[in-house]
Amino acid sequence: MDHIRNFCIIAHIDHGKSTLADRLLEATGALAPRQMAEQVLDSMDLERERGITIKAKAVRLTYRSKDGQDYLLNLIDTPGHVDFASEVSRSLSACEGAVLVVDAVQGVEAQTLANVHLAMRNNLAILPVINKIDLPNADVDRVKAQLEDILALDAADAILASAKHGWGTLDVLEAIVQRIPPPTGSPVAPLKALVFDSWFEAYQGVIAYVRLYDGQVVPGMRVRFMSMEATFEVSRVGVFAPHMRAADQLRAGEVGYLIAGIRDVRQSRVGDTITEADRPTERPLPGFREVRPMVFAGLYPVESRDCLDLKAALEKLQLNDTSFSFEPETSLALGFGFRCGFLGLLHLEIVQERLEREFDLTLLTTAPTVVYRVTRHDGTVVEVENPSKLPPLEEIATIGEPYITASILAPAEYLGAIHALCQEKRGVHRGIEYLQDSRMLIAYELPLNEIVLDFYDRLKSVSRGYASLDYDFLEYRETPLVKLDVLVNGEPVDALSCIIHRDQAASRGRLLAEKMRERIPRQLFEVVIQAAIGSRVIARERIPPLRKAVTAKCYGGDITRKRKLLEKQAAGKRRMKQVGRVEIPQEAFMAILSVRG
Repeated sequence: MDHIRNFCIIAHIDHGKSTLADRLLEATGALAPRQMAEQVLDSMDLERERGITIKAKAVRLTYRSKDGQDYLLNLIDTPGHVDFASEVSRSLSACEGAVLVVDAVQGVEAQTLANVHLAMRNNLAILPVINKIDLPNADVDRVKAQLEDILALDAADAILASAKHGWGTLDVLEAIVQRIPPPTGSPVAPLKALVFDSWFEAYQGVIAYVRLYDGQVVPGMRVRFMSMEATFEVSRVGVFAPHMRAADQLRAGEVGYLIAGIRDVRQSRVGDTITEADRPTERPLPGFREVRPMVFAGLYPVESRDCLDLKAALEKLQLNDTSFSFEPETSLALGFGFRCGFLGLLHLEIVQERLEREFDLTLLTTAPTVVYRVTRHDGTVVEVENPSKLPPLEEIATIGEPYITASILAPAEYLGAIHALCQEKRGVHRGIEYLQDSRMLIAYELPLNEIVLDFYDRLKSVSRGYASLDYDFLEYRETPLVKLDVLVNGEPVDALSCIIHRDQAASRGRLLAEKMRERIPRQLFEVVIQAAIGSRVIARERIPPLRKAVTAKCYGGDITRKRKLLEKQAAGKRRMKQVGRVEIPQEAFMAILSVRG
């Protein structure tokens, strides 16, 4: 165990984690030169196209140090976007050290700060690496000052590297061996292993990514998942090198995979502890926490006949991504669909794009919402993630809205614009810290509903791309919220209903009504569009009917002839309005839902 090192790579998005991982694979000979490609560990097309890591990946490397000793290095490459912070926290819990990659141009950003705090909370050894030193505008001295000022790390030990050119790769490997402690544990104690990720494979079932703390696991052993109280027989164990490779056993301190014929991925919960069925450990590993969705949206097939295909696609996708949930729902406007829970807005985009690409579906996504906590007058509390499920107004005592603590790292010159944006989003200022390099760390408490729509894009706009954001859930707060309904000829369009702050309801209602008037084609009868809070109408628009020139055949005579024809036409339009239904085209929904953001 003295010759094992378990570490992960953490960084803000686009600071060069995956490229550094490629160089480490090259330097240790994990792949032959002909097998190498850019972003080897980012295996999904979406990861390569967007240049981001979505799923954490594990790989075993073999390295001979300068003193001639051979070491086993277990590397976990983690995502950098705030939506996938749960992936990072799971990976950190399986390691003794973390390689912190900081861009020599961008410097320390919000997610860098959040990841370092996570690593410190897990008592990990942190190895700072300043990457992209080959760029002409790299400022190494400024980044070193940030490491000491913002992160309280010793910048004298920081390694200078360029993952693109391979500079500093051997220094990183040597520092991992020298400065990250070996794992502790006993190979003869009862088995105690952490499930830090899982994957579903059609023929073998669930593949659990495990880190062993005590004991050993071999094929044929009966193991128990402690939180689920489920027992299985291990059929195969192995390591990632970087592709799956079977092994005779896994021992304490090692990272690998375990296959036990599990057909339901929910029985292999991420964060669970695995132990021997016949000789169980006394207590599970700390830190088991179920990932809870933060953002909810409805997914509907554009063609209603694709509903069963969408259900099958969601079930298959959930096997490999347990962090999102779904349940069926019906909309009068959109038909059959599913209410899905996501970690954040980027996660929603990724899931929708994967469904459309991998399963050849065309989907319509409703505007994202969050979970509200509603207290009725009788004292019962219900959680509402769909506006259409909100109880009637007369039954509601209070509505609690989720708040988050946001940390915004930005140059000082953009302070005014960022304050204005946060105030517009109903934020509560909680503090500001000026850093040595003319940057500042701004702390705000913000409603989560304001964050999930367009906050991140607008923050980047007002700061010219220099600001970075990280956030954590804070609490539920009582807020004067109302349900805004959109009615077409008196019938509510449930897909456009939303829960909104009372002060913003009138302006949002007018905007939605205007957009509906622009997008709905004219009918043979008058169409009235209304935005309402309960029974009170706060905005109204009218689409005039198409008219036929029924008086064209009258070439004279008394005016009563024309009046008679016009009255007959008006009576017909009134009858049509009573029985006619307005078909809202899908393009209108897409345009209106984009306005909602």
